[in-house]
Amino acid sequence: MFQASSKKQSRVEAAWSMGEVIYHATVRSVRQAHSNALFGLLINMMQTMILVGVFFLLFSLMGRGGGKVRGDFLLYIMTGIFLFMTHVKTMKSVSSAAGPTSSMMQHAPMNTFISISSSALSELYTQVLSVSVVLSIYELWTGNVTFQHIQGVVGMFLLAWFSGLCVGLNFLALKPWFPQFSRVATQIYSRANMIASGKMFLANTLPSTMLAMFDWNPLFHIIDQARGFTFVNYNPHYSNTLYPLLVSLVLLFTGMLGESYTRKHASASWGAKN
Repeated sequence: MFQASSKKQSRVEAAWSMGEVIYHATVRSVRQAHSNALFGLLINMMQTMILVGVFFLLFSLMGRGGGKVRGDFLLYIMTGIFLFMTHVKTMKSVSSAAGPTSSMMQHAPMNTFISISSSALSELYTQVLSVSVVLSIYELWTGNVTFQHIQGVVGMFLLAWFSGLCVGLNFLALKPWFPQFSRVATQIYSRANMIASGKMFLANTLPSTMLAMFDWNPLFHIIDQARGFTFVNYNPHYSNTLYPLLVSLVLLFTGMLGESYTRKHASASWGAKN
């Protein structure tokens, strides 16, 4: 995986070599959560299914399920849960990636770009498999899995992943400077999105006073737009796809600047204990 080059590489060879390193680092990242990759995937699937079941039971007890959207109610819940988990888990994975002071950085050609890329790609791989298997099981069980515009739903899924990557990149840049703050802020952000992501309600049903409490959140727009692409009877009026994309690009820019500055000034002695 890590080997020094004895001759000058062309750009194509260098890109191919880095791609190989990213691939191996991604595999390592996938297996890092659990020694058995299949068991790790099953755990992620169970977390998703449990969360879907909890929200389905909650809405059923509250008696508000049928008034949410004209369509399959469980699919309505899953569109929110899938995107929420993809966003949050990617953010956590990237924010906990190996930083410039990690011992892994001592092995050429390993660098922080490879570490960040592998963390993000491993989470994308896990989430794609989990979503595919859960939807396949639900389709075999009920036959109700239909999407109005599947391309739009996939696009929102990827945007949820990309925005999580960008948020996590900023937390990663802060971690060497403020490790405790970064850790707490990551947890607060994850917990806040349990409500602020809007996975429990539709933007069209909110009054303007409540809408102002959620429309700052890019994930809120992503989930609402995903439901617009999923259900033929739902047309989002208070969300769009441009806002989360622009916010993600800004966060990507600030995260890359912060990570670059941190990489140049970070010292391994910061983590040393007396």
